[in-house]
Amino acid sequence: MKKVLLLAIVFVGIYSATAQTYTRRDSLQGGLRKERTSFDVQRYDLNIKLDPEKKYISGYNDITFKVVENTTKIQLDLFENMKVESIELKGKKLEYKRDNDAVFISFPKELKKGSEETLRFYYSGNPVIAKNAPWDGGFVFSKDGAGKPWIGVAVQGTGASLWFPVKDHQTDEPEKGASVKVAVPNGLMDVSNGRFMGSTDLKNGYTRWDWEVKNPINNYTITLNVADYAHIHDSLRGLDLDYYVLKQNEEKAKTHFEEVKPMLECFQSKFGQYPFFEDGYKLVETPYLGMEHQSAVAYGNKYKKGYMGSDMSGTGVGMLFDYITIHESGHEWFGNSITSKDIADMWIHEGFTTYSETVFVECLYGYDKAMKYITGQQMSVANNKPVIGVFGVNKEGSGDMYFKGALMLNTLRHVVNDDDKWWKMLLKYSETYKKKVIDTETVIAFFSKETGMNLTPFFNQYLRYKNPPILQLKLNNGKLEYRWQTDEANFKLPVGIIANGKEVRLFGTNDWKTSDVDIADLKDVALQKTKFYVKVQKL
Repeated sequence: MKKVLLLAIVFVGIYSATAQTYTRRDSLQGGLRKERTSFDVQRYDLNIKLDPEKKYISGYNDITFKVVENTTKIQLDLFENMKVESIELKGKKLEYKRDNDAVFISFPKELKKGSEETLRFYYSGNPVIAKNAPWDGGFVFSKDGAGKPWIGVAVQGTGASLWFPVKDHQTDEPEKGASVKVAVPNGLMDVSNGRFMGSTDLKNGYTRWDWEVKNPINNYTITLNVADYAHIHDSLRGLDLDYYVLKQNEEKAKTHFEEVKPMLECFQSKFGQYPFFEDGYKLVETPYLGMEHQSAVAYGNKYKKGYMGSDMSGTGVGMLFDYITIHESGHEWFGNSITSKDIADMWIHEGFTTYSETVFVECLYGYDKAMKYITGQQMSVANNKPVIGVFGVNKEGSGDMYFKGALMLNTLRHVVNDDDKWWKMLLKYSETYKKKVIDTETVIAFFSKETGMNLTPFFNQYLRYKNPPILQLKLNNGKLEYRWQTDEANFKLPVGIIANGKEVRLFGTNDWKTSDVDIADLKDVALQKTKFYVKVQKL
């Protein structure tokens, strides 16, 4: 996730049924206009009360921002079912106008470039309740085994403005972090992002739980988790590890989460130091399957191996680990640290994170099992629409961003054909764009430079068209001829085949080439399927 991974057949149904029409609401949420680009959020300080019985939120968000362009109006966002109580600057109420989920705020005097302001946005309401979190955004109001409230929220794609006022666009993360203060009935605990700063008995039947985030943070990963939690603390080389689980699952969790340390050792060796070291690493048990909430990863896989007890790779390898723990934690590097500017480029989150599963398998179980695992994912690629979505309207692309994105990266590894170079390159990528917001063009430019190859056609074919490259093969007077059939022009890519039982590397283009391989029958030629995700067409 960003969103929790669906089976390919479900993806096909969802995406084929989605009408390609976009509304004003879509453009208000997904677009960048002066009312959004004229200011840069520095910090959020969220202070709310949550009433579990009424499923009701009330409170405010202090939004500190720097003015980057003179303006008299800015856009913030809050779902229209939530009530705006008032918006204040320096104690004075501001005028505002609502348009769908956008809130356009007017200032009595022009805000000057370079100035820093803090407005307080009071609001209240019953937030949207998810029908099937995390696949649809919203709150989950559940009960634990003792009948106590157990509450979570997941809003990726839907938008953080579902439950608090925010500049709801991925381009702008609060550089100076955030605080999340949530008051809940006595006997319950809130767990949010970052470090626990203490709790305060409000003497009205509620206790407020205070959390502080030191790092920039994605809007949609700001979270709350409410339950009567047990707290388990551990550490790894100075990194705090904290697990918040239902009390009935405390002993089970101590054993099950033992895979966290080898996972973090693996990811830190391949992708660099845990990017939110100052905020610590947490797993928080949730009443929904999971989500990559930064430094407070949502866990709901019920202490099972695989994905809800099954292996989506169909190879058996996926049953060696808990999919939710590994995948959602991988997002701390890819998605939470390295973030896409527009959710149309969400493959930057999901492709790399899905690939991190294979990296984990290779760290713990070796190359062969890793290749078996990722090759098994090929069966779940739909190839029904482009991976990249539509920009400016808050629309993701195909669900193939998960498996196809990972298979593309595995293909690139074997195109590079030098593992030492590949791992150094992947580490450099992760460290170069740590805590930065980027786009597809940035990714392409980086890997092109590091490989010394023009990879624009390569990435474009996998991401901007529905089909992967097709390797066409034919015989001509006992010689193997080959070429690439692609939507992208000037496509060049080496690929490995097995011919007459021997490994052969072909350097294909869109033009027919003749190899040195003598072949009696095309049945004696096979793709190195574990290394390259391409289609083969024998003519």
